[in-house]
Amino acid sequence: MEQLSGLLAFKVAAVLGWLVLLLALERMFPLAKVVGGFRRVAKNLSLAGFNALLSPLIVVPVSAFAASHALGWRPPWWGGWTGLALDILVLDLWIYWWHRANHEWPLLWRFHEVHHLDEFLDASSALRFHFGEVLMSSLARAGVILLLGIPLLSVVVFETLLAFNTLFHHSDVRLPPKLERALSWIIVTPSIHWVHHHAVRRDTDSNYAALLSVWDRLFASRSPTVRTPEMPVGAEGLKDRGFAGLLARPFEER
Repeated sequence: MEQLSGLLAFKVAAVLGWLVLLLALERMFPLAKVVGGFRRVAKNLSLAGFNALLSPLIVVPVSAFAASHALGWRPPWWGGWTGLALDILVLDLWIYWWHRANHEWPLLWRFHEVHHLDEFLDASSALRFHFGEVLMSSLARAGVILLLGIPLLSVVVFETLLAFNTLFHHSDVRLPPKLERALSWIIVTPSIHWVHHHAVRRDTDSNYAALLSVWDRLFASRSPTVRTPEMPVGAEGLKDRGFAGLLARPFEER
């Protein structure tokens, strides 16, 4: 438990440091013109802060409960470093399908749409989620943890890797093309994920991978669209809202 507490503390500090670094770098070396200003970033961080309050109250306890009551069927070889690698692979595959379901199931899209209403992308966009989506995601993931017997340590390691890459692939940092092309064969990069935020629904409903980029190639959900600096982002036909409007959006009549 002490090791886990130390890892959680490290995760928070490291992710915050990575966020600050990316926010600075993308304003010094942007590919697209970063616009929206302080108010937009503050709105995104306010949503993140709201969700951060839920994490120790609901998200972490739900995952811990699932891990402590998990089915004990895992074979001996699914342990140690091999087990950790497999757990990360399984959790990444799960989040690919969960993300895809958020686009294909109307109820889930009501909440996930809040993330896509952002009309500009930077690292703060990676933290912009409705609390309803966070709660549903934690409950759905608990089922995976329970059924597969995934240790809480594996969950925290995966969440740390995911947080780092999610901040990265939402960012507007200008990368050397050859470097980004090489990275994109392994992990999701801005050139991949910005297409997912393209304000054209056929592209929004593609490029679902979060950490490893292989899933979109494997399950034929990779968009052929190429990211360009002037690419408009957002939800097709909709405008962004203020903080209160974003919280209320999933509950409005459609």
